[in-house]
Amino acid sequence: MKIIALITSLLFVCMGCNSSKSTLKPTTQNHETLVIEYVANTRGFYQKLVVQNHTVSSTNDRNGQETPAIQKVSDDDWNFLITELNKVVLDEVPNLKAPTEKRFYDGAAIASLKITLEGKTYETKDFDDGFPPAEIQKVVEIVNLLFKSER
Repeated sequence: MKIIALITSLLFVCMGCNSSKSTLKPTTQNHETLVIEYVANTRGFYQKLVVQNHTVSSTNDRNGQETPAIQKVSDDDWNFLITELNKVVLDEVPNLKAPTEKRFYDGAAIASLKITLEGKTYETKDFDDGFPPAEIQKVVEIVNLLFKSER
């Protein structure tokens, strides 16, 4: 009888630990508080993309003095982003390892991703632009594709 009680207790403890990992749930409340910032820069290049509340803004101004270009995000694109973001364990984002190190010798721009949700911020360590950690690769690709530059 003690063994059954012990196994049951362990099962509840293990399930409780797994449920404490932060993931984005597809609710309207989370959509309103979600902000994703992607920054890529080198000495001569700077790009900041900010996705929030069905919009994406882009700026090339490091100082933030210019007004960013803002575009609407379609419902399909927004839902696809949320679906891919749901696959990311947010608590692990600060510990992700960059797969390449080209940024160390100017082979790639230095990039970072910051996700803010309900007042809590999850930020990656620097990685190479175009070569994000596998766990966030889809999210980074979607964020970069959302802003359609007017060329």
